[in-house]
Amino acid sequence: MAGTAVLGRLTWRAGTVASVRDETATARTIVLTVPGWPGHSAGQHVDVRLTAADGYSAQRSYSIASGPAGDQVELTVQRLADGEVSPYLAQVLAAGDPLELRGPIGGWFVWEPAPAPVLLVAGGSGIVPLMAMIRTRAAAGTQSPFRLVYSVRGPQDALYAAELAERQSRDDGLHVAYVYTRSTPAGWPVPPGRIGAGMLTAPGWAPGQHPAVFVCGPTGFVETAADLLVSAGHDPRSIKTERFGPSGGRS
Repeated sequence: MAGTAVLGRLTWRAGTVASVRDETATARTIVLTVPGWPGHSAGQHVDVRLTAADGYSAQRSYSIASGPAGDQVELTVQRLADGEVSPYLAQVLAAGDPLELRGPIGGWFVWEPAPAPVLLVAGGSGIVPLMAMIRTRAAAGTQSPFRLVYSVRGPQDALYAAELAERQSRDDGLHVAYVYTRSTPAGWPVPPGRIGAGMLTAPGWAPGQHPAVFVCGPTGFVETAADLLVSAGHDPRSIKTERFGPSGGRS
């Protein structure tokens, strides 16, 4: 049975776009209905394949943004100006269109509901798999406290900003802290700048509280954040990282 389950995840499935919604000026969430979807864990990803009329195909990996939702899967795609796949997904794909995907994939960078505190550190679109963890936590009704440190260029670039604000307002177990690297909202008390030790330790958990830590974003951001966390005293074994390469894909 285990072998059958693994093979099933390596099979291309035909999904249908149920809806799309813009998250920012350059990012869009795609809601897919996928008959026979086996379910997924927060933090996993899928491969997406596009095939042209002449038979040429291209595929990319995208993190799953949704928590458990039956046969529906949500992907949030950041459009890259020189991308081969992301411009089509973020600008052209529409409700009713078919889309091939394969997965879920990944067993390391995942969170399963548990009572231990969790520290999430996101850079840019690295928020996507971490948002799946936040949504999974809510769906499971677990009381595990979550703290998210989210680094973005400016407020207009933050994915899921309205949802995060709404969730935080009604859930005292979720705390969200932003780090703006290029521009800040009016009246923001901290000047723009890259993530630093204080930005992780002040809103995050102390090492002695033994949080599970998930860091996701571009390679440079992930390496810097992980080094800062280890320097602050966090156990390297408690820190799980996921890197996005320069093409926007996973690495």
